[in-house]
Amino acid sequence: MGHYRSNLRDVEFNLFELLERDRLFGAQPYGDIDLDTAKFILREVDRLAREDLAASFEEADRHPPVYDPSTRSVTVTPEFGGAYKTWMDAEWWRLRVLPELGGTDAPNSLNWALAEFVLGANPALWTYVGMPTAARVVWRHGTERDRKIAQIGVEKRWGATMVLTEPDAGSDVGAGRTRAVPNDDGTWNIHGVKRFITAGEHDLADNILHLVLARPVGVDGVGGPGTKGLSLFLVPKFHFDPDTGELTGERNGVYANNVEKKMGMNVSTTCELTLGDDAPARGWLLGEVHDGIAQMFEVIEDARMMVGCKAIATLSSGYLNALDYAKQRVQGADLAQMSDKSAPRVTITRHPDVRRSLLTQKAFAEGMRSLVLYTASWQDEIAVKTAAGEDTALAEAVNDLLLPIVKGYGSERSWVVLGTESLQTFGGSGYLREYPIEQYVRDAKIDTVYEGTTAIQAQDLFFRKIVRNRSVALTHLLDEVKAFAAASDPASPITGERRLLGDAVSNVEAIVAKMTSDLAASKDESTGISGQARAQTLRALGSAQTTPEDLVRPGHVLPVRCPHVPRNAQDLVWDRMVRIVERAGCTPVAAACRLVHDSGDVLDDAAAEDFAATFGLALVSAPQRVRVLAAGA
Repeated sequence: MGHYRSNLRDVEFNLFELLERDRLFGAQPYGDIDLDTAKFILREVDRLAREDLAASFEEADRHPPVYDPSTRSVTVTPEFGGAYKTWMDAEWWRLRVLPELGGTDAPNSLNWALAEFVLGANPALWTYVGMPTAARVVWRHGTERDRKIAQIGVEKRWGATMVLTEPDAGSDVGAGRTRAVPNDDGTWNIHGVKRFITAGEHDLADNILHLVLARPVGVDGVGGPGTKGLSLFLVPKFHFDPDTGELTGERNGVYANNVEKKMGMNVSTTCELTLGDDAPARGWLLGEVHDGIAQMFEVIEDARMMVGCKAIATLSSGYLNALDYAKQRVQGADLAQMSDKSAPRVTITRHPDVRRSLLTQKAFAEGMRSLVLYTASWQDEIAVKTAAGEDTALAEAVNDLLLPIVKGYGSERSWVVLGTESLQTFGGSGYLREYPIEQYVRDAKIDTVYEGTTAIQAQDLFFRKIVRNRSVALTHLLDEVKAFAAASDPASPITGERRLLGDAVSNVEAIVAKMTSDLAASKDESTGISGQARAQTLRALGSAQTTPEDLVRPGHVLPVRCPHVPRNAQDLVWDRMVRIVERAGCTPVAAACRLVHDSGDVLDDAAAEDFAATFGLALVSAPQRVRVLAAGA
């Protein structure tokens, strides 16, 4: 029996009982998959993962890919290569491919359920199968030329990568210095060094399509500083015939300098890539538009969802391995008979602390599985509403809110619980290679780091998904939880748990209110949050939909180009970022329009009313007194 322990029953419970995903199958846009087919796919991928994909898990870890400096190429261990071929030949990965590219429309909830099986059995497999996501992004944003490349990539089963990080530009992607220089034939030469590129070099596929962020030079109006100056380029490992996809045999100028030696995920090649050093690294500008970071973010979001799914897959298998071990391990007497030296020895499942530990693991594994599939169900709703021509704004906002939680919280809990509970259940045996748990712990640590560290996820969650969204998505989500918590049934065995859940919602609301208030009250214009300039933070939080009424909404950020605020109001420094910074007391709303100049002077009520009348700002009744600070740009 292999290392991987799946939980098909809990996956099906979440999909078809808790989330009622059965209603999607056979209906648009998923008319090609009925419910029976979906259940068959789940059972088959579960079997494939346990029996075939998991077989090389340990061997591939002990014998990682080999880098040949003479050819700058990488050879992957044959055992892992066999698992990769098995997965590709099974073709279930095509459920993630657009129908226009030869795939089948399937709900994301089904696809992420399948992903759990693969990621739990042999997580590195997923990192080498990047083409479904890359091809989707290229198809959606590309020209006819680009779309042809996407079709070829899927048909030829090429690999694909996301190439962002540089030695001096990790989380700060906007600091990237890789350059792109246009050629007369419409291609671009890419020059630079990229680091930590997953699956950046290998021999599992005939070609690799690199999606590279680079800064254009020599082109008016593009290539400026920061993330907005980055563009996205399609850079293949080998040159190919653009009509047939046949390789010309000529190597493009993108090479791996090494394969990193890592703590875990050893069979997944992590490379430093050099572009344009020994030979030109030629590529194409995606869509012939300079919108790289927005285009790449579709790939990033998919990767973050994958990381959260991997985290729960590893924790679930770790828990089930620990449970199997605990059921067999005989050690000590029952606690009630511990003083009786002749008492029979019992399995460690009888010991209270082991039971606590196993229940803790079960709670987090199954709870986070529900979180992943619940998030995926919102992705389903986006697709369903899009197909029906309905508004997707709320579904997109809730999905956006949940993604950093899936990635950040999921990875942290998995890593911690695997180490402090799952491994601990094995005692000293858990520290040995005889059992898979030590590899689980090593493989899980990276989940808290790549695709944005936990702190990066936290900033994204608060600043972009809560503050910038004005808590619309969060409020909707918490209202769902409140409704469940408030449901009264005296006979219910979970009445106490409902009360605790309601208390937790209140705590979340209080925490968010405090954080929002602190953000609004901060007057530190030099360092801001996490060392960023305050003005940068404010620009990131600004909304083009601001209305005059927002002037009396505490904690909201007003962009400088708001149409309701004329640019010629130089005396009030409106050409700088302004924001609401304080609320206190209950006064007439005229006081809500008090403005603070750079000098710190405050307009009196009459001046505030004159200002409102001059620039057409409505004075709306509000229970707050708000001051607006002209923040230095």
